[in-house]
Amino acid sequence: MTGDEFFERLRKIVEPYYRHVHHDKGHVERVYKLALRIASELKEPVDLDVLKAAALLHDIARSMEDEGLVDDHAVEGARVSRELLRKLQFPEEKVEKVAYCIEVHRFKNDVKPETIEAKVLQDADRLDMLGAVGLARAFARGGWANVPLHDPQVPPKERYDGHSATVVNHLYEKILRIKDTLHTEPARRIAEGRHNFIEEFLDRFLKEWEGEI
Repeated sequence: MTGDEFFERLRKIVEPYYRHVHHDKGHVERVYKLALRIASELKEPVDLDVLKAAALLHDIARSMEDEGLVDDHAVEGARVSRELLRKLQFPEEKVEKVAYCIEVHRFKNDVKPETIEAKVLQDADRLDMLGAVGLARAFARGGWANVPLHDPQVPPKERYDGHSATVVNHLYEKILRIKDTLHTEPARRIAEGRHNFIEEFLDRFLKEWEGEI
């Protein structure tokens, strides 16, 4: 296994790439911790070198996409990660495994991962969209993109297409559907409470919006 020193070095190298508050280094660290927690609770073996590297690198191109520099941060992130890992002399036989995790992680692309490492990464990334932190991130991104909080005249779409008209619609179109897309039992267990928190928040938010409470 690659030592802690390698991952500390990688962590410092990738930090400048995470320059937007909704996908910042805090998000990366939470995904990293959740991924390791999920892996520790699984019965099947997980390559922790691959998982750790993928967690630290999974959104390395996210800011580029948000800034209109690339079309798909998952695809570009995999490409950048291959180059970076090879420069750092990461085990060659694991480079493509990390790149695969990154290529299939994003929700919008709706790709079902085939490797256990990719499943764990996808689950960990999606868990960070749920609960109190997930809510904070949704509203932070909405503010960053000047998306309205809510519009009763614009109902949520039946299918998430990558863009929501309001933050509340985003919660309905994407966030509340996350728990049914998870692959591992530990992630599904963690998701229950976080999902319920979103539902409770929306119930109160909509009542406050109408002046009912």
